[in-house]
Amino acid sequence: MTSVAGESWFSAPSLRRVFDVLNAEGGEVRVVGGAVRNSLMGVPVGDVDMATTWHPQDVSARAKAAGIKVVPTGIDHGTVTLVIDGTPYEVTTLRRDVATDGRRAEVAFGTDWKVDAERRDFTINALYANDKGEVIDEVGGLADIESRTLRFIGNAAERVAEDYLRILRFFRFFAHYGNGRPDADGLRACAQARSKLSTLSAERVWAETKKLLSAEDPGRALLWMRQAGVLTEILPETEKWGIDAIPELVAAERAFSWVVDPLLRLAAIVPPDAERLEAMAARLRLSKAEAAYFARFATAPTIPTKTVDAALDRLLYRHGAEGISVRLRLALASARRKSENDPALLAETASFQRLLTRTEAWKRPSFPLSGADVLKAGIPAGPRVGEILTELETLWVERNFSVDRANLVARLEALVPRA
Repeated sequence: MTSVAGESWFSAPSLRRVFDVLNAEGGEVRVVGGAVRNSLMGVPVGDVDMATTWHPQDVSARAKAAGIKVVPTGIDHGTVTLVIDGTPYEVTTLRRDVATDGRRAEVAFGTDWKVDAERRDFTINALYANDKGEVIDEVGGLADIESRTLRFIGNAAERVAEDYLRILRFFRFFAHYGNGRPDADGLRACAQARSKLSTLSAERVWAETKKLLSAEDPGRALLWMRQAGVLTEILPETEKWGIDAIPELVAAERAFSWVVDPLLRLAAIVPPDAERLEAMAARLRLSKAEAAYFARFATAPTIPTKTVDAALDRLLYRHGAEGISVRLRLALASARRKSENDPALLAETASFQRLLTRTEAWKRPSFPLSGADVLKAGIPAGPRVGEILTELETLWVERNFSVDRANLVARLEALVPRA
């Protein structure tokens, strides 16, 4: 029998305590979902989730009696979190769906492991491991893990209709775990229901999209999303811009050991148009920091390969490093791909590398003067103070930040008579 007993996470004393507390008096608890799936696929395990025949109130009572901290994270839906030695374990009562509306489900608690498995989304997510580490497969997930097939449990259209977020989850899990072509029934169900994505909250859509873009290589998933009309549904900005930049960006990430950044990958497939990206940020309800990222990307200048250091420093001062860094990374990825077929372009790749290195090491210099200096020089408070500061700062920038404070003060004093 397939087993996860040899995995380090499975032998953790904290997990063994959960088994000891809930595997008693006729009740049972098993590990379910991601931890089992990832172990079998050779992928690092993060959180360990569990399923049990005990009702949530019983889970809480038994855990508290054992001195375990209990957090009622989703008790109405059967979930409590047990925290042992700082490690959280989400424990959810076995469930069956009573009613669904495409966004949320009304559930009833049960004790049937097969019924619980059949209400889940994908076969590879519905595997259980008992306290001995033995993997229990009620829906054919082991075979799909072996072939790296992402498949809905039962009727794909019915699973999608229960929660339309499963459309995006289909492509997200395909990006992380799938191989070859997506399951045809799943792809068809997602394509047919794509208009229902508009019924979901923007936060859920963006969270799922960001997870998809965080896959090691989301290129194939994005391609099938485009084929199915799903990508246009959630990111209409990509419709005429395309996703062709993703393979070259992924290749550059690997070549230069860049940390995977879902925001950079999104920037690669949307136009650098400030108005459209502002609308995108509002529609998807991006965080303020994420919205600012795309605003800076859209307004950053294009940096020619022959830009000298001093000119780059001036651009960085005026526009900031973040947006320029995004532009340069995308340009470097593109140049690197082109140089693979045309060695004459290797110099262009090297130039973008140099510019990017300088950009990411750049520290913004501090302008030596302030409004207080202008007032002290005898300029009365008012718009002229800002005008003089801007004039002197422009001079300082154009001189490559080399004019020191003493010389700036002297120039300020020279401006006072005509102020």
